[in-house]
Amino acid sequence: MGAVITVVGLGSGDPDKLTLGSLKRLQDAEERYVRTKDHPVVQWLEETGVAFTSFDDVYEANDDFPSVYEEITRHLISLAGSAPDGREILYAVPGHPMVAEATVKLLKERCPEAGISLEIIGGESFLDAAFIALGFDPIEGFQLLDASSLTEADVDSRRHTLIGQVYDVFTASDVKLSLMESYPDDYPIIVGHALGVQGAEQVLRVPLYELDRVEGYGNLSLVYVPASSDDQLRIRSFERLHEIVAILRSPGGCPWDREQTHQSLRKNLIEEAYEVLETIDEDDPDHMREELGDLLLQVMLHAQMEEESGMFTAYDVIQTLNEKLLYRHPHVFGDKSAKDAEAALGNWEAMKAEEKRRKGIDPEQLSALSGVPRDLPALMKAYKLQKKAAKVGFDWDSMDGIWAKVEEEISEFKTAVENGLDAGEQTLELGDLLFSVVNAARRIGADPEEALSMTNAKFVRRFSYVEEQLREAGKRPEDATLKEMDILWDQAKELERAAKGYKNR
Repeated sequence: MGAVITVVGLGSGDPDKLTLGSLKRLQDAEERYVRTKDHPVVQWLEETGVAFTSFDDVYEANDDFPSVYEEITRHLISLAGSAPDGREILYAVPGHPMVAEATVKLLKERCPEAGISLEIIGGESFLDAAFIALGFDPIEGFQLLDASSLTEADVDSRRHTLIGQVYDVFTASDVKLSLMESYPDDYPIIVGHALGVQGAEQVLRVPLYELDRVEGYGNLSLVYVPASSDDQLRIRSFERLHEIVAILRSPGGCPWDREQTHQSLRKNLIEEAYEVLETIDEDDPDHMREELGDLLLQVMLHAQMEEESGMFTAYDVIQTLNEKLLYRHPHVFGDKSAKDAEAALGNWEAMKAEEKRRKGIDPEQLSALSGVPRDLPALMKAYKLQKKAAKVGFDWDSMDGIWAKVEEEISEFKTAVENGLDAGEQTLELGDLLFSVVNAARRIGADPEEALSMTNAKFVRRFSYVEEQLREAGKRPEDATLKEMDILWDQAKELERAAKGYKNR
């Protein structure tokens, strides 16, 4: 049979709202515990001779609430485990046992494992009093959030929002900062203290920025954020972005956006990606934020086109990405380990190969060069092809072989030009030369695309200096001689060296 833990809800704080059944169980129990005595109903019961053993000392002995709830749960299960069969251990909690009561949640999980029966007797929840005192109908859209774990992502401005567990001004301050990510500083907020408790109830209306200046926070406090239909409050949400893109593509939306196809936007996707890269090179966070948004728009437009055809939605894209990230990081979300970046990459590649097997593709039967996107920029594609070939041993033993190959290709390119071969042949020889230089870059651990980008940026800086100096002299580049521009170019080079602390050489 075993011992029984009976959990009784004490209600929101008004003794008159205790049911007769609950009162009788509280009065008749031989062994009574209460999570905290800081509750009006407990004080009233003790005045009538119903005494409790509280867990208030557990709060004082622990640094955080999860530790408190764990210790209370362990203690109750230990008491029940050592009690005679059929013995009842009554445990009283504020409000309703199934509403925002962490210890009851833990008891529900662990009592069956310990062979202990658990009975739950409801009580008036703080929600009942809140609906009356605050005057809203939850069917309009309602969410209950925990102040201790509140984040911006939890908040939906379209729903009435109650935030519980606001025990003190420090918690209220954290709530305020989270809400300010979505709401203006002066957004009207309501603080409720002891709702439903006659003579103690307080309903205070304050602007958001004053939330942590309100006095009286305690176990019976909550914060209410009224619902709003103002779409500006959702301007940071992914859902709003999804709606905006759908509207742009709708019959009443933008004519240009409606006409676009995957093919027509193909070049835009590439251009936006390169504009993001430019902001990275410029180390310009503000510009990067804007350009990342433009790149995200391209993703959303392509996903919206597929949603219109019924193939998939933007949320399917997110699901696929999340599943991939979870699966390919077993050292973070699974039971594998990775001591460094190389080991993490190994896990990634192993899980990637397993994904192929699940799709009926044998990785062993694929070309060593598979997986390189067809439309990568040629320099980047050459680099990736060579890396893949090197993994299976198709590589020079040392840099000597690479230098010899570069020199050979220079000679062949030079010969093709000097002998006046047709443009196609000259172009092919030039490609061979570039390919061999990419190989040299790979062997020294340099990304050729990045290296050329750095040189392009350097060329722009130095040529801009030449133009500026000529302009100050009343000239344009087309009016100057090559010798004049060469002198200015060398000046720009020396200025850069000096700025970096290099000596002339």
